[in-house]
Amino acid sequence: MRTDGDSWDIVTSVGLTALGVATFRALESAESVPMIRDDYATLFVKAAGEPHFVSMLADQAAMGGARRFGRFMGVRTKFFDEFFEAAWQRGVRQAVILASGLDARAYRLDWPPGMVVFEIDQPQVLAFKDQVLTDNHAVPRADRRVLAVDLRDDWPAALIAAGFDPARPTAWSAEGLLPFLPGTAHDALFERINALSAPGSSVATDDFARGLNPDHFVNMAEKAFGANPFGDLDVGALWYDDPRAEPGAWLSEHDWSVRSTTPYDLAVAYGRPMADLPAEVVDLTRLMCYVTGTR
Repeated sequence: MRTDGDSWDIVTSVGLTALGVATFRALESAESVPMIRDDYATLFVKAAGEPHFVSMLADQAAMGGARRFGRFMGVRTKFFDEFFEAAWQRGVRQAVILASGLDARAYRLDWPPGMVVFEIDQPQVLAFKDQVLTDNHAVPRADRRVLAVDLRDDWPAALIAAGFDPARPTAWSAEGLLPFLPGTAHDALFERINALSAPGSSVATDDFARGLNPDHFVNMAEKAFGANPFGDLDVGALWYDDPRAEPGAWLSEHDWSVRSTTPYDLAVAYGRPMADLPAEVVDLTRLMCYVTGTR
C-alpha cells in the first residue's frame, strides 16, 4: 500500500516497475526488427539482480506472452522518442524527463548540440542508475542534469536551481507516471508545467482510461501475457484512483494545442499491430491514450 511521502529503491514498490519497464525495453530491443534500441536496459536489469526480471532476459524464448509486453513498451518508448525528436527539430533545446526512472534517453538519442536534459526522480533510483552508467563508462549525448527530488514536493525550485530557464521553450515528458501520483500531486504537476512553459513548449504523457479499475488492468495484463509480467508485484496496488483532472482536457482548457492517440493505433502505425491480443485487451489499449500538448 502507498503512504504519504513513501520512498523506494529500484527493487521495491514503484522503483520495481521502472526495472520492469527496462526489462521490457530490453526484450523489444532484442527482436529481429525492433521498434527501439536501448542497449542500456539490459545493463540496468543485470546490475539490479532481481530474479524475475533477470530470468526473463536469460531465457527469452520461454517468455512467450511476456514478449508481447515488450512490444507494448516498444510502442510507448518510440512515441516518447519521437516526441523529443520533434521538439528539437523545432529548435527546443531544453527537456525535462519527469520520473525518469531507468530512462536512458540522454545517452541513446541523437540530441543536437546545446541540448540540456533534466532528469527528475527518487534519490535511490537515480543513485543506482548513475552507478550503472558510470561502471559501464556511458557518456551522455546531451548536457544531462540529475535532480533527486520527489515529484510530490517542490521540484520546480530544484529544477530552476539546476539551471532550468522558464523563459526558454521546453519539452516535458511524463511517461508511465500519472497513476502513481495522488490526485493533488497529479493536478499540481500540470499546473507547474503550465507555469514553467514558455511559448513553443510541448508536453507528452500517457493516460489511462477514466475510471479504470487497477485490478481490472492487472487481470487483463495476465490474460494477455499468460502471467503477471511484473512477477509477484501487484502494480495496481501502487496506483491512486482518487479524483483528478483529465490531462488532455486540462491542457486544452489552458490554451495548449492537444493531440491524442491510442497504443492500439500507434502499434498499427509502427507496423506492429496488436491483433494477436485478446479482444478485451485490445479494447483496453483503445481506451488508453498518449497525449501531446503544444503551446
